Amino acid sequence: MHRRHLLAGAAALTLPFAYSAHAAANPAEEFVGTNIQTGFDILNDRSLSSQERGSHFASFLLGLTDLRRVAQFLLGRYAAQASPADLDAYVAAYQDYVLSVYQSYFARYAGQTLHVRASRERAPGDYIVNTDSVGGGQPMQIDFRVRTDGPKPLLVDFAVEGVWLSLAERDQFISVLAQNNGDIKALTAHLRALEQR
Repeated sequence: MHRRHLLAGAAALTLPFAYSAHAAANPAEEFVGTNIQTGFDILNDRSLSSQERGSHFASFLLGLTDLRRVAQFLLGRYAAQASPADLDAYVAAYQDYVLSVYQSYFARYAGQTLHVRASRERAPGDYIVNTDSVGGGQPMQIDFRVRTDGPKPLLVDFAVEGVWLSLAERDQFISVLAQNNGDIKALTAHLRALEQR
């Protein structure tokens, strides 16, 4: 999948929605609703400079997302053959890439409202939370995958109109690895190059 499609999907996670009232049916729904509002508050805090908002939002995002787990999932079978040092360098590059993508898009969605519609438990402690965005543009269906089986709930994936970001990224990353004989360093360099664009 091309980077522009990934960017469009990635933007959804950073939508600074005003959360509409909804009685949470489970911890995953409560997690999505509460954290989207927190993200909204950060991104719309005009007492902060643009750089400060970006920094605060990065800290916020890292606190609610298990980026290391997602980054390792994206490697597929290649994760097992990576050295610990190469894996750490790749995870750091992935984190910086994701944050640069999210922060470049967050301002586009001010004023939208997020409505938590429903949720389902895929497996014990593994939920899909269905939401809709309304206001200021075309309504979108955005689904969040949340794990609640650890010390705190964590966001592990999301989908815009049925397209899951991690699966799209995984296809792209596996393609880069396949073209480079499974060399994790090549993927790390690829992510660093994308971040600079």
